[in-house]
Amino acid sequence: MLLDVFTTLALFACVVYAKDNEDPKFDVLDYVDPLIGTANGGHSFAGATLPFGMAKAVADTEGENQGGFAYDTTKVTGFSHMHDSGTGGAASLGNFPIFIHPSCPENDPSKCKWQQTDRATVWKKGSPKARPGYFGIKLENGVHAEITATNRSALYRFSFENGSEPLSPIVLVDLMDLPQSRSEGFASVDSSTGRLTGNGTFSPSFGQGTYTLHFCVDFKGGKVRETGSWNRNSVVPNQNTIVTSSSARTDSAGTYAHFDTIEANDSILARVGVSFMSVDQACRNAEKEQPDFDFAGTVSAAEDAWREKLNVISIDADQVSTDLQKVFWSGVYRTMISPQDYTGENPLWESDEPYYDSYYCIWDSYRGVHQLLTLMDPASQSLMIRSLIDIYRHEGYLPDCRMSLCKGWTQGGSNADVLIAEAYLKKIENIDWDTAYEAVVKDAEVEPPNWDVEGRGGLRSWKNLGYIPKGDMDTVGRGLRTRSVSRTLEYAYNDFCIAEMAQLMGHDADYEKYTRRASNWKNVFKKDQKSYIKGVDTNFTGFVQPRLPNGTWDYQDPIFCSPLMNFDSCYLNANGHETYEGSCWLYTFYAPQDMGSLITTLGGPKHFTARLNYLHESGILYVGDEQAFLTVFQYHYVGRPSLSTKRAHFYIPSQFNTSVSGIPGNDDGGAMGSFAALSMIGLFPVHGQDVYLISAPFFKEISIRNKVTGKVATIRALNFDAGYKAIYIQSVKRDGKPWSRNWIGHDFFAEGGALEVELGEKESEWGTRIADLPPSMSEYQW
Repeated sequence: MLLDVFTTLALFACVVYAKDNEDPKFDVLDYVDPLIGTANGGHSFAGATLPFGMAKAVADTEGENQGGFAYDTTKVTGFSHMHDSGTGGAASLGNFPIFIHPSCPENDPSKCKWQQTDRATVWKKGSPKARPGYFGIKLENGVHAEITATNRSALYRFSFENGSEPLSPIVLVDLMDLPQSRSEGFASVDSSTGRLTGNGTFSPSFGQGTYTLHFCVDFKGGKVRETGSWNRNSVVPNQNTIVTSSSARTDSAGTYAHFDTIEANDSILARVGVSFMSVDQACRNAEKEQPDFDFAGTVSAAEDAWREKLNVISIDADQVSTDLQKVFWSGVYRTMISPQDYTGENPLWESDEPYYDSYYCIWDSYRGVHQLLTLMDPASQSLMIRSLIDIYRHEGYLPDCRMSLCKGWTQGGSNADVLIAEAYLKKIENIDWDTAYEAVVKDAEVEPPNWDVEGRGGLRSWKNLGYIPKGDMDTVGRGLRTRSVSRTLEYAYNDFCIAEMAQLMGHDADYEKYTRRASNWKNVFKKDQKSYIKGVDTNFTGFVQPRLPNGTWDYQDPIFCSPLMNFDSCYLNANGHETYEGSCWLYTFYAPQDMGSLITTLGGPKHFTARLNYLHESGILYVGDEQAFLTVFQYHYVGRPSLSTKRAHFYIPSQFNTSVSGIPGNDDGGAMGSFAALSMIGLFPVHGQDVYLISAPFFKEISIRNKVTGKVATIRALNFDAGYKAIYIQSVKRDGKPWSRNWIGHDFFAEGGALEVELGEKESEWGTRIADLPPSMSEYQW
């Protein structure tokens, strides 16, 4: 009899330090639920993977299956080994799914269903079980599928629940991917061992070009009876190879292994290696990482890898609900699924540098994901930055998005510049900073031939006009001539981040130039623009607006591309309008480099606060897009940090909770998870700057150990109230000394120490003076 998998897992559980009571029964993995965000468009990856692992295995379902498995579906079409997590747009990867028929009528393979849409099988509601390193699901045909993974391989255990009826299973591999993008494919099967091998060429889900992936499937358990190939629902026994073409990309096709009769309580193990290099390397990856088909041991090793990553954080969760603890730890977990470590799996160039992929996309991840990784795993963040720089060396530009070895679509500015500048400010180690600086300057100065996939478009206008005009007649490169407003704002911030590097690296002329350009956000601010909702004046005047090349103003309704008006109208298409995935209302707040001037421009602190309140309370804002993150905490800039905490407590748990639809929108590679975790820590980072905005933590105490320095930074809430009525900071002490600024630098995490935050039920004077406010290019004037 098979052991219940969670009984098996318990044998391998190790103790994780519980800060308050050192409870030996505490296991951080008990507070990670990979099923959060697998419904309602969350697209979270629920399957088995290691931190930043390449192999990501899960059941694939019909419907909105960008992450492979979606809880609000009914049928499973296969089990595949490569996925991305939380992506929008088209489904990603899902290559070479395997599927198992427990038996065929009259033991005749031709009487089974093979085409993907035909073989799809209902899964039993309530059966999915997910835990870091493990996924399990039961199908109505009696198959119980359990999955675990290593870095480059997946291991599947198929058992059967059909009572005592003898079974003769068939395991097939399908030359398919989730977006059905195959342009060519090849599969073969070894008639003596049942080994399934092959490859295919596919398209990325959010970019240009193609990639080739290879697979190798071996079995343990059962004796091979027959092998063959198939195409759609046509089966050819003993024909052990098949080749497909692009004209049949929606047709399922592949090879199979048919097993002799097995008993109902027996199981079949399928080990799948994957590689971007070759079939041989795919086989070697599996053989090296899982030589013994040891399911329980592989689960245990995966759990240990996750504990090692997560145990740099310890919390005193006394009186805090289990649900809130799960929101926190699950958010941290999802942040460490991507980017994915493909080092040694890059056929495009030879390099001794690391290669990470699935930067999906930096436009999403530069506002939270990499900030949390910098705190928890600075060594991995260093490898990722090095990888970005190496991509620049070999491709000519830093990516703004990248997946499956391909260039992804650029959504706004050149936001790898933000990541690199922030890494420099926070002293991330082992980086070639001279080449890094060369790369960010090229983004700012040299327009690429195709700025849909790298760099910036419209640089001639940017340099001469100080903004990107609507309908820009750019003749240097090619790309979508949309998003003129949001690109202007992002370019200004990108240049500010370059200026930060230039100043510290001694490039004085560059510092002056890019600082000037960082003020270009003002060039799309139309001071007399009003905003109406259903014909009623919002009583706020002045919004960012599109401008034409001759300097005259064009018009986009300030609430356009918000939940109140044409929400789905601002994407990457020729008619994508002048802001990206957000309204002019939202983008008017995007000048984090120059908040002093922005607040003055919007009428001063009281008017700014009222406008920010309106943004959050009117239905204009959608917190499921990453541009919303900083607006939750921008009250700090007007000396109202308590209101930032109040907003965070509204969104958590109303929008971030433990349900399968417990994140707003899709997770965007862990972006939503990082927002929840950082908000709950109580130190929210301003991307691209050495600034953390101090807010009330959601726990009595939380400590983060720097894995490079070994130092421990502790945030301690005095007068902590688990009912969250006392969420207003009364005073702060750093290492026993009063701390009046409402922000702190990264040195706190690098050097360690204690930040004691005294809480109360009423807003106080702490952090309200101009001297207490975060840095700004322009002085605060009020």
